[in-house]
Formats: sequence, structure tokens, C-alpha cells
Amino acid sequence: MAYDLLIKNGLIVDGSGMPAFRGDVGTKNGKIVDIGKLSGTATRTIDAEGRAVAPGFIDNHCHYDAQVTWDPLCTFSPEHGATTVIFGNCSLSLAPVRKGSEERLAEFLSYVEAIPMDVLRTVEFDWETTGQYMDRLDKCLGINVGNLIGHTAVRHYVMGDECQKPGASDNQIKAMQDVVRDGMKAGALGLSVSREKGHYDPQGVHIPALWADEKEIFALGDVLRGMSTGTIQAGGGQYVELKDGMIRRLAEATGRTVVYNSLSQTMRKPDEWKVHMARVEETAALGIRAYPMCSPNRVTQDFTMKNCQVFRGLPTWHPILLSSDEEKMKAYADPEIRAKLHEEAVVNKPETAVGFSKTWWNYMWVNEPVLEKNQWMQFKSIGQIAEKQGKRVIDAFLDLVVEEKLETRFLQAENNVDDGALTKILTHPNAVIGLGDGGAHVQFHGGYGYLTKLLGEWVREKQVMTLEQAVRRLTFDSALTFGIYDRGLLHP
Repeated sequence: MAYDLLIKNGLIVDGSGMPAFRGDVGTKNGKIVDIGKLSGTATRTIDAEGRAVAPGFIDNHCHYDAQVTWDPLCTFSPEHGATTVIFGNCSLSLAPVRKGSEERLAEFLSYVEAIPMDVLRTVEFDWETTGQYMDRLDKCLGINVGNLIGHTAVRHYVMGDECQKPGASDNQIKAMQDVVRDGMKAGALGLSVSREKGHYDPQGVHIPALWADEKEIFALGDVLRGMSTGTIQAGGGQYVELKDGMIRRLAEATGRTVVYNSLSQTMRKPDEWKVHMARVEETAALGIRAYPMCSPNRVTQDFTMKNCQVFRGLPTWHPILLSSDEEKMKAYADPEIRAKLHEEAVVNKPETAVGFSKTWWNYMWVNEPVLEKNQWMQFKSIGQIAEKQGKRVIDAFLDLVVEEKLETRFLQAENNVDDGALTKILTHPNAVIGLGDGGAHVQFHGGYGYLTKLLGEWVREKQVMTLEQAVRRLTFDSALTFGIYDRGLLHP
């Protein structure tokens, strides 16, 4: 046979998890037509000697919703092997949207995912419905994309200014169901919701999806049940799953796969992953398809107190974070306010969901001090600095913040610092590897390199899984989870 493209002499890792083998791959009209020892002619031949040939990776948790409109490659996911990206996660899609409310919808995405509004204001919103948005993207793409219908966008579209209030009416819920149904018919991969209590708008109010009760969420999921298609993605799903099994119940009620954030080892609650993993195993034993996502990355935050996500949601901290630099300086220096900040972020007196404690401050370091006299603090934790100075951690932290006029760069360890815990998480058969968050949080951290991180550190160096297993986790497993049935495997 004459091929358009012939890839010869490669180590074929086909995505199935089966042992790799040496051979050739021949394509015709954009499709694989032969795999084996091939001898046909080809318009183009690539010698893959010394290299592995695998399916394109699926970057399954992204926020390229805006970026894809001006960057059809969704940089930087393809640089790490992704040929498919999935966005619209955590309830935050850019469709549907009514004329005149585009900026408000963009604000939800901006504040939660740390994408500057100056960037989002450049987007030309020439769509209203999910179908129209997807048609717009179809005009110029350099990568395969999958779109989820965001509950925040749907609630905002149907309820308008009432979207950040509880208690949608039956008529409003029916209208939301119709919007989701239309989006699914247009080709969306599924629905995304959020239970993440740390997701706010720029005014400090929870995003629309968080105002929905279970009745509303289950009603939207029921649309997918009725259509026998689609995946449900849940931001912050670990909280409600550990509290009352909501994710498990949603998957059981709808009969659809629910994938949620996230199974991870956190420095705020360092052993909670064990309880979560046991819950995942119970769910799997019941035959219910509710799978947590996990990441091979160690998640850290690089920030200054000019722009900080770490303390969002704490009642005294949050309005200060939204204020001007001058107001921040005044508040952080005020002894009465500082006492409240101490109660919330050290004592954890109000028992906040994010789980701050005194020991948590041992995992926040001074990364780049500004003043020469403070250079000794570089790479030391706030806990170490407080001990040396004989201060409370809140005073050591905020004295430095005020002295250096909010310019000090800090590095804070969030998740997956314990390699032993992360090894067990990554190798768990019911966890979906992903959570790159491409397109989001670029001011603080970039997780899009998790694809090559898994292969380089966890396969080649630590050898916690085989190359074949890792490729399957990055290809076929995600394709199956999201119902992308023509991706994830090398086969004719």
C-alpha cells in the first residue's frame, strides 16, 4: 500500500497498556491504516529509531476557553505531547452567554482561574450558544478540543442577576436543562459543575454554580442520563464526596461517569488522602463510575501579597485581598485586624474549610526578599523565621509584607509534597491522571507540564509504573472517561 505518512522502526506504545513492540505505523487520509512491519511507499517517511510512538496525549482538565480563540494550538499543552485538550471545567465555560453580559461571565473565569481581565477583554464574543461557540472554534484549530458546558455559565444565562442567589425556580431549572440539552446536541462532551467553596467572583461572592442546591445539579445531570451520553466534571468534588457522598450519588442517579477534583496529598490536611482513597475504593466496589483526578505535579503557589489566592475565602482576609495596595498595607499593619487574621489563618478558630494551622506555615517560604537586610530569609519558611525572631508566625509574615511594601515573593507548598503518598495516588487504578489546568493560574504556577512530568520523573526516574501503563493513563483512560471513542489508541 502507498501511505501518506509512514513512521518506521519505532517502539510502539499503543495506549492499551499492553507490552510495547517494535514496528511501523502507516497512515492514509489522516487515519491509521496499518501497524506492523510495513514495506509500502509513502509520501513522507519518519525514521523513529530510538523513539517511542504513542497516541497523542489528552490534556483533560484545562481552561483554554478564551485562549483558544487567539491561540489555536492552546500553548503550552502540545509542547508536552497533548493533541487533545478539554476545557469548560469547574463550571466555567464562556458559553452560553447573552449579548451585553459577556464581561460579567468573563469575570467569573478571570477571578477563579487567575486569568487577567485585560486579557479576557480582548476576546470577541461573536457567539451566544454553546453550539455557536464551538462553530467559532471550528474555523481555526491546531489541536483537537473538547468543550464542557459550565453550570456557572448556564445559571448566569438563564437567571441573569439572580444567578448568585439560592433557590432556582422549577421553570428556571427546566430552562437550564434545555440549555444543557441543546449544548449536548451541538457536540459538547458533557457538563461541569462546582462545589469548590474557594471559588469567588472579583467582588468576593461565590460564583453562580455554588448557589445551586442538589436538586438543581441532579436535574442538569438528568439531561445527560436521558440522552445516554456525556461526562460530568465536578470542581471541588472531594469536599462533598467526603462529607456525604454526593459525587457517588450523582454518578449513580445519572448513570454517567463523574470525574472530580481531586485525590491529592495536601499540606493543610496531610493524611486526608487515605480516607478519600478508601471512599474511592468503596465506590468502585459498588460499580459506580465516580473517579477523582490526580496530578503527578507538586503544586506550589508563587505569589506576592499584591495578588494572592492563598487566603481567599477567609472572612477577614478576603476583602483585604480585593482592596488597593495602600489599603492592604494599612490593614496588615493594624493590630486589631492582624488579631483576626491570626485567628483565621493560624488558630483556624472559625474552622475554615481550607484547614489552616500553625504547622501549615512551615510550608511557606520566602522565595525572593526585596531588602538587602532581609536576604538571610531567602528559602527559609515563615515558621523558621518566626522562631528565629521570637514572633508569632502571623507577625513574622505580615511584618515582612509591610516592610517590603507587598513586593516579597513567597513560595507555598499546596499539594503532593509527600512522594510516598503521591506514588500510591498515581498508581491507584480508579484515579484519572490529569489536572494540568492549562490556560489558568499562570501568575502563580503552571501545571501543563504534568504529561512529561509523569514520563520523566515517575516512569523513567522513580519507575513507579511502566511506560506502557503511563501512556495508557495519558491516552486511553482519559478518552474512555470523557467518551472520546476515536482517540487514545493506535490501531487501524
